This record gives sequence, C-alpha cells and structure tokens, in this order.
Amino acid sequence: MKPISRVLAVVLILVLLLALLAGGVFVYASRRPFPQTQGTIKLADLTGDVEVIRDAFGVPHIYADTPEDLFRAQGFVHAQDRFFQMEFWRRIGQGRLAELFGAGALEQDKFIRTLGWHRVAEEEARRLDAETLRVLQSYAEGVNAYILPNADRLGFEFSVLGLIGRRWSPEPWTPVNTLTWGKAMSFNLGHNLDHELVRMALIARGGEALAEAVLPPYPDDMPVIVRPLAADGPALQAGAAKRASSSLAPGQPLLVDALALRALNAGVQRAIGLANDPAIGSNNWVVAAGRTTTGRPLLANDPHLGIQMPSIWYINGLHCRTVSAACPYDVVGVTFPGVPGVVLGHNQRIAWGVTNVGPDTQDLFIERPSSSDPDAFEFEGRFEPARIREERIVVAGQAEPVVLRVRETRHGPILNDVLDELEGREPMALQWAALEPGQLLRAVLMLNKAQNWEQFREALRYWDTPSQNFVYADVDGNIGYQMPGNIPIRKSGDGLAPVPGWTGEHEWIGSIPFEALPSAFNPPEGYIVTANNAVVDVRRYPYLIGLDWDHGYRARRIEQLIAEREKLSVEDMRMMHFDARSIFADELLASLDQMTLQVADASPAGQALARMKDWDRIYDVDSVGAAIFDVFWRELSRSAFADEVGEDLTDDVLGDGSHAQIALRNILSQPGAPWWDDATTPERESREQIIARALEDTLRFLRARLGDNADQWRWGRLHTVTFANQTLGRSGIAPIEGIFNRGPFPAPGNMGLVNAVSGDPRTFAVRSGPSWRAIYDLSDWDNSLGIHTTGQSGHAYHPNYDDMIPLWLKGENIPLAWTRAKVEQQARDRLLLAP
Repeated sequence: MKPISRVLAVVLILVLLLALLAGGVFVYASRRPFPQTQGTIKLADLTGDVEVIRDAFGVPHIYADTPEDLFRAQGFVHAQDRFFQMEFWRRIGQGRLAELFGAGALEQDKFIRTLGWHRVAEEEARRLDAETLRVLQSYAEGVNAYILPNADRLGFEFSVLGLIGRRWSPEPWTPVNTLTWGKAMSFNLGHNLDHELVRMALIARGGEALAEAVLPPYPDDMPVIVRPLAADGPALQAGAAKRASSSLAPGQPLLVDALALRALNAGVQRAIGLANDPAIGSNNWVVAAGRTTTGRPLLANDPHLGIQMPSIWYINGLHCRTVSAACPYDVVGVTFPGVPGVVLGHNQRIAWGVTNVGPDTQDLFIERPSSSDPDAFEFEGRFEPARIREERIVVAGQAEPVVLRVRETRHGPILNDVLDELEGREPMALQWAALEPGQLLRAVLMLNKAQNWEQFREALRYWDTPSQNFVYADVDGNIGYQMPGNIPIRKSGDGLAPVPGWTGEHEWIGSIPFEALPSAFNPPEGYIVTANNAVVDVRRYPYLIGLDWDHGYRARRIEQLIAEREKLSVEDMRMMHFDARSIFADELLASLDQMTLQVADASPAGQALARMKDWDRIYDVDSVGAAIFDVFWRELSRSAFADEVGEDLTDDVLGDGSHAQIALRNILSQPGAPWWDDATTPERESREQIIARALEDTLRFLRARLGDNADQWRWGRLHTVTFANQTLGRSGIAPIEGIFNRGPFPAPGNMGLVNAVSGDPRTFAVRSGPSWRAIYDLSDWDNSLGIHTTGQSGHAYHPNYDDMIPLWLKGENIPLAWTRAKVEQQARDRLLLAP
C-alpha cells in the first residue's frame, strides 16, 4: 500500500504544480497588458514634458504646454487603458469585424459597408480645417506611440482570440479611424429608421388605425423643451400634415420587408455593442443661480446608452499649463476612447450636457427600377444609373473575401442587396443625414474652448449628427439650451413611413437653418429640462424636426422634483439622478381604482392587486410592488394589443418604451375601445375581463420566474444588470465570459423613470441605463461629481476595471477634480512623458 500512496502523492503534487503553473500563466497573461502609470516614458514626437496624474479611480489629468503634446498624450493614455475597445470600434466603423470574429459578423459588416461609414469619414478627413486635422494627427501619433511598440500586450482579449487562431497585429491609427466612430454613434442614436420600420410593419398588418393606437402621438399634457419661438404657424412644414404613410397599403410583402430590415438593423446595433433599446433615453437639466443653494447655476446630465464592459466613457482632464490663444484647452469630463477632446463636461467658464433629440433624419425610399436595366432607377419620368461600388470583406477562416456589390441611388444605398429575404422585392434606399460629410469633431474642440454663450452656439453650428439637446451654464450665472443638427426639410411628407422615390414629391430640399433651430437663454422659469421629450409643440413650430419622441414621463418627473424645492443643492441634484418614482404607475393604478373588477380580494390576483395599490411607486431592488406592477402593465399591454400586432412585433412594440405606456393609458379610459376585444376568440371581451386576464398572466409569470412565495418577488431579483464585454463577453462560453463580464447585480430603476435603467420586456435583464451621471457646480468646479458604469480600465482584473460598479448601482459618485491643487491632493500615480 505504501508504494501506491507514494505514487498518489506524487500525482497529486504534479497536478498541484501544473495547476499552480497554469494559474501563474493565466495571472501573468491577464496582467501583462496593464500599462505603466508611474515613472518616465520617452515619446519621440513630443516637444516638451507632459505630466499624467491619475487618481485612485484611474482618472488621468494631462498637463502639457502645447495642444499637439496634449492630444498626443491623450491618444497615448486612451490606448494604454482601452485599446481593445478602440480596435473594436475602429473595425465597426470600417465594417471589418468578420476579419477578427469570423462569419458570425459578416452580415453586420455587409450592412455597414453598404451604408459606407468609412467612405464618408474619408471624405470628412479630406475636408478638415487645419486645426482639427492637427489635433487628429497629434492624437493618432500618441495612439501609435503606444500600440506599435507594445503590439503583444495591448489587451488580454487579443490573447484569447489568438488561442482560436485569430492572429492579429495592430495597424497604425489614423484620423479616419476616429471619424468613423461619429457615424457609429449617429446610427445608434438615430432610432428613426427603426421607428419607420415598425410603423411600416404595423400599417402592413392592420392599417394606420393600428399604427396610431400602438405608436400614439406626443401627449398634450407632457412638457416640451422650448416654448414657441414665434406666433402660431403651420402645424408642420408645407405638405407634411398629409401623412406619407397614407401611400402604403396593408399587405404581407410590406410586412416581410419591414421585419427583415428591422432584424438586420437590430443585429448591427448588437454588433456595435450599443443598445438596440426602444426605451433608451437620457436626461439633463440646468438650474439658474436664483434657484440653487450655491448662488451659481447647477447642471446635471445622465446620457443613457447600452450597458457594456468597459464603459463607453472614459473620464479625462486636459490642461494647458498656461492657458492662452496658443494653448487654449483646460477642460474636464468624459471622452470616447479613440476620439480627442472632451465630449461632455466643463472648462474654466462653461459647462454643458446632452440628451438625444431623435429627429427624423432617415427616410426609406421605395425605388422603381427600369425593366431593361436593374441598375437604373426612375426619377421624375427619367431613369438614372445607380452608382455602383464593390466591397471586398475578409472573413476569418475563409480563403477568399466576400464580394459585396453596392448600388446607390440619388437617395442613398439600396438595402435589399444586403438581405436575402429582400431579393427580388421592391428596392428600398436609405437617405440619412449622417451619410453627408460633416464637421462633428470641429464642434467638439470648439466646445472645449468656448468661454461664453455666443462661442458655445458658434461651436454647435458645426454639430451636424447626431443631433442633441444641449443645456448650458456659465460662471456669470447664465443658463441656456440649443438644439443643433443637420435636420432635413422635405418637399412634402412627414418621414414616418417609406415613400415612393420616383415621383420627386418627397425629396429633401435643404436643412433647417441654424438660427431657426430651437434655442432658449435664461428662460423665466429659471430652469431647463430635457429628457428626449418633444423639443417643440409641432403645432406652433414652422419646421418638422421629428414626431417620434420619448413620451414625457421622465421630463415631467424632473420638473416635479425641481418645483418641490425652493433652492436646489448638489446633493439634491444627485438624489434626482437616482429618483425611481413612476408617474405612469400613479396614472394606471388610479384608473383601476375607478373600475369594478371581478377579482376577489382574498384570491391571489386580489392580493397582487392590493400589493400594487399599496406600493409607494418606487422601483427599489427590494420592492415587491414594483415587480408585480411592472410585469402586470406589460401583460396588460400584450393582452390588449398583441392579437392585432402579432407575435413577431409584440416584444418590441408592446411593453417596451414610453409609447407603450401612453398607448395603454389612452385606452384605459375607453371601455369600448376595439383593442380590448381578443380577436382570436369568438366572444367579445370587456376591458375588465382583459385586466383580470392580465393579472392571472402576471401571477403565472412571477411564479415561474421567482417561485410561489409572493414575499420573494422583489424587483432586484427580476431586474438585474450584467456588464458584458462587447465581444468575448457574449461568446456563449461561460469560462471566457467569466473573465470579462461582471454581474448579474440587482438593479434599481426602470424605463420611464429618471433613473432609467431599462430592461428587456420579457427577461427584464438590463439593456441600457445612465452611462454617465454628472453634476457640475459652477460656484466651485472642485465640488462637481461624476460616475460612469464600470471603471476607467479596459483590462480585466485591473483594480480600475470594475471599481465604479458598486457606486453606480447605489447612486453614488466620485469627485471630479478641477484645480491643480485638487488633482495633486487626489493623486495616486504620476507618469512623465518626455521627448
């Protein structure tokens, strides 16, 4: 027995040694990409010393003597912490994901190549003004100064991909690689195409009455951002009041086209790693000095984007040591890795924040090809040849590239050629404002330097897409609002549905002049609130901006919270960011109080109804009432509309987005509305019967998901957030996902709330949320606060990879240092970049 024991002991020792060796290799490989953040690094392109001072959260403040050195250092630091993310975003913009991720990314590449993001960015680069070009070149030099000498230690993701044969080496960064990200963000924030396809599908299924009921217009009782600019004018620009959708007849072919295009659109959004979420939104508000405890304005912002790992944002300070005309930058806020400058933040005199406008800048045109030439398309009685280009897409694991033939009409690229389902169907071309060369980065850099309202507005003249609601404050006590953007003027129509491309009746004939775009300066209310709600009352504004807004619950709640206090503090603003009270719940439950429901008080349904009515309307992770109510209203929406809408649209259209809440609110006061009847049964159901059915469906769902004990039906068990890596974190391989992902965690908040942490309507898993919460104190910049979702580092297992997650979940923040003294006080690491 002793020899056997000795053999077993040796085997166990060998296994242990192998395990330790493997563990050591794993630790070494996963930590090797961690960047140097102390000491000195030589950079050949620098003209002087640059200091990079990081705090405990890894937030770098960069100090330099010239703009060129400042942006070289920013590119270097971005690449140190986030290069895999930068490379992924670069490949998105180029339509080159399949090179790294194989055939699974091919359809997304084909769509992006068809739209031609990279080609538009190349044209933008050719048109750059001298200063913006210098900044982009300096930034690219800094990125390359890091990635080229460190090609084998840029991210653990690259090592994992290498294990499956995805060999990769970094290509030099170029200005075009930065510009393409603007196109990706414009696409993500331009939900107009998806709205148009949904409306197209609904019209095909049940006519305009169904589309109007399910996608109702903006309610009269919800806030608009800017009061009328002039006396009453036409409801819309000339001819727009006649709906474009009236030219479309219900029918199966139209439905198939819409559903196929929607599926492709959603797939591209998922590939980008951003949210394809109808409930996505953002908040910002600014309060004048007379309404604050500080005696200066306070400005709050929380843009909502897809949940991902690492965060889409990177906090950064950019400081010229001596601010002058030669070196004018002194700014703090959040940046996009891969893009120079600060996108959202403040400088020494002004602060700004944004929410998405959601204007109608995308139109689908149904084209009419020639019977003798499929590459020629009719326009006003004549046939015009399409512009044709070839895209060669390299696919990992395939010997030959995939060749894509792209056709472009006067309106834009034809989308049918990307989808097999649309082969042989009426060609549809996409016209989109972002496919016109723009000057977005010039606007960002001018914002960073702006010192007053006039310079702020001048910068926004160059902000073309994506159009944003900008709020503004300055140290002189002024507050303001400006909407910028390239918003098309149509010859006729409202852009709500596809239109004939051959008639010339729906052409874009210009853009809304900047001076006519909505703006406000020091309004008498003493505050400005935007939350993706209607920018203007369309009945009193002479141009069409759009008709698909968030339906206003968040904006109304923020206005309520401002009105509750005579004076607001920084702490009040922080608590407002985390507010999770539902106005919609107040309205729906009040409607139920007016009805006589055939539900016994002692029954499980009666008890669930009682829990909802006793609930405080706050979506806290421990709330049972929140869980019951949220499942209930979605089940009620489906019970009312799903038989008309159809299963293939139900999850996306019903129970998701503020439009679904308003659609339900609209019919609750109409017991005779046709939507209450279930068209799949011979009987005619009443409103009260459908409500009772929805209660039973709610109970079935919650028992299946959370068990039979109703006391355990807590919102945080249902509504969880997982911060997933954009690529390997969605691989389906649990050990790999465990390396890069963090979660799930119970998450407070919900769609339609100020704390808009929005989940999937079926699974309730969080898809989007406040990507950046910031409060800027113009009485003392060092009192400003901020937090993004995950951490500064993109390297798994780095201390700053996930250290912001607990704070974000609890509604807490980190200080946003501004003065050199404050930066020094919080300093953890000091890196000198020397020539």
